[in-house]
Amino acid sequence: MRSDLDVFSEAVASLLPTLGSDSFPGQLVAVLKRLVSFNNALVLLYRKNQKPLLAYNDLPSSEREVNVVRFMEGAYLLDPCFRAIADNEVNGFYRLKNIVPNGFGSSEYYRSYYRYTGLTDEFGYNLSLGEGIGINIALGRTQTSQGINRRDVQVLEEITPLIAELCRQHWGQKIVNGDNTNLPHQLESALDNFGRSILTDRETQVVQLFLHGHSTRSIAEKLGISPETVKLHRKNSYAKLDVCSQAELFYLFIDSLSSLENYTGGDPLVGYLTHSK
Repeated sequence: MRSDLDVFSEAVASLLPTLGSDSFPGQLVAVLKRLVSFNNALVLLYRKNQKPLLAYNDLPSSEREVNVVRFMEGAYLLDPCFRAIADNEVNGFYRLKNIVPNGFGSSEYYRSYYRYTGLTDEFGYNLSLGEGIGINIALGRTQTSQGINRRDVQVLEEITPLIAELCRQHWGQKIVNGDNTNLPHQLESALDNFGRSILTDRETQVVQLFLHGHSTRSIAEKLGISPETVKLHRKNSYAKLDVCSQAELFYLFIDSLSSLENYTGGDPLVGYLTHSK
């Protein structure tokens, strides 16, 4: 009977010839599937000053495909895995439940995008490859499957150096084609400045933390204020932005990204509200 190590070694050996080719991401996912069971996989390439690149996707339904497009167009800015890469908080194996903010399951980002993936237990790798390149290998199981166990976690953690080096060899040493625009930097700036032309500094902080998926209690702890004060800032912010819910706030942010064609900085709402009048 062949050992797990024999099977894994054979799988890695078959992966090596695909380095530098378009088939590498799919083959890498296949190798990981030889070790750990999962239903769905996404491989996202984050490139400095360029839009993210979807390197691999086996999400099956058309509804999920639509939400992947929405994600790539700007919603990714609110994704916990992207934020972990951008803020240098995770570099290696991760479990989503350990990096999401308190309240993520109630956030509009979760309701409008993440829940449509159908995943209840996401895990994988967030890897910084240098030169402004980051890789998110997101693996997940659906509601009908058993969650990841301790053995799976141990295996995936132990092979992290190998996975990181394979990804570095594939993506880190090649020129990744893109649109060469500065849009992601603009999007980051737009997120940082969203609402600043209308809101106070504290209200802006509260709104941004809500967009990132934090709960009222989490925001209160993060800012060192009471939950009641957070609720007051939210109420005042909603009134100033003319929204009535977190859903309307989320879509106001997403819609404001449409004004970035001639964006040079500052609050994206300035251009968006001018254009929408």
